[in-house]
Amino acid sequence: MPIKIDNQLPAHRLLEMENVFVMSESRADKQDIRPLKMLLLNLMPTKIQTETQILRLLSNSPLQVEVELLQTATHQAKNVSPEHMLKFYKVFDEIKDERFDGLIVTGAPVEQMEFEEVDYWPELCKIFEWSNKNVYSTFHICWGAQAALYYHYGVPKYLLDKKVFGVFPHRSLDYFHPIMRGLDDEFMIPHSRHTEIRRSDIALVKDLQILSYSDMAGVQLLSDMDCRKFFSTGHFEYDRDTLAKEYFRDLDKGLDIDIPYNYFPDNDPKRTPVMNWRSTANLMFTNWLNYFVYQRTPYDLSTLM
Repeated sequence: MPIKIDNQLPAHRLLEMENVFVMSESRADKQDIRPLKMLLLNLMPTKIQTETQILRLLSNSPLQVEVELLQTATHQAKNVSPEHMLKFYKVFDEIKDERFDGLIVTGAPVEQMEFEEVDYWPELCKIFEWSNKNVYSTFHICWGAQAALYYHYGVPKYLLDKKVFGVFPHRSLDYFHPIMRGLDDEFMIPHSRHTEIRRSDIALVKDLQILSYSDMAGVQLLSDMDCRKFFSTGHFEYDRDTLAKEYFRDLDKGLDIDIPYNYFPDNDPKRTPVMNWRSTANLMFTNWLNYFVYQRTPYDLSTLM
């Protein structure tokens, strides 16, 4: 799916080097189709890395995708330059009167805090509420998924005794669901979190369906019954070295951290990790875009309900 992004965005050069189809504005303007309008709410501190990961998944299809980057106004990013945020990101007040085909909400390193303790929680709640009528389909990732499940359905999260950290096997609980189409009987997805949501709480919400599960990592993918909200507790968007960076970062801080499960060959941190979740990530994300964004969103977004 060709993505239409600012030519000066750092991800632009990286994706072109990977032969990802990144379309210039001049070329996009000559195509007589409406691009999918996508909004990325990036809550991760590693803004540029996360931008690139998500944009990569949105790419390489016959459709145009126009991506807006969104930040919270009530929290200042510390790991990226203010110039980058000012140049490439908008805040909610700048987009609240627009409508979008899709919204992606990333994770955030605040999961050990209560939701209400997060400094941008009230703003995030406004965005969640706004998305009900201004976005056709939303995909929430990790803490973003937990936050949305809590806001929309009151599903709580629970602190774990040990961090779920590594690359875990999963299985589909609904092989006929379109978003699971083409996935193997067992597929791998990275996780990196200190909290969990539980099947027993989800079972109490009639509007939610669990789509994939791991015996080791727990619930991974859920959707509402209208398939307009999706929630992933894992990080299928991660690069090959993302877990390694987290692991060495925590070691340097003197934290008690285990080697990521099923990640380094022979559990040797000196060896290059095997990336065995790339095809799952691309397929799952493409299925979401195809079946639940492109095929269902009205051509005229002003008619979105």
